[in-house]
Amino acid sequence: MSTIIEEAVITLGKKLGGINFEGSAKFCIEGEGGVIIDAQGVRSGDDETDVTLIADAETFQDILSTDLDPTSAFMSGRLRVEGDMGTAMRLSGLF
Repeated sequence: MSTIIEEAVITLGKKLGGINFEGSAKFCIEGEGGVIIDAQGVRSGDDETDVTLIADAETFQDILSTDLDPTSAFMSGRLRVEGDMGTAMRLSGLF
């Protein structure tokens, strides 16, 4: 597992703060791997999910550090979304 994925799992776990996320989402970090958020919490993986958010490592780190709003990243084309937009919108509350 890459350092970026390890850091993402830790950071997203803290952002969830024990909240039971309804649905499932995958952050696909290009060239690094995937991070899954679901009812079990946060983990690395490449499972099938309700929604997949795709970005390069720099964009993803900017989103995690709150330097970049996920909606702005999506509108500018830096973040792609595949699947259920409702689930993606529920994720926006984490950032």
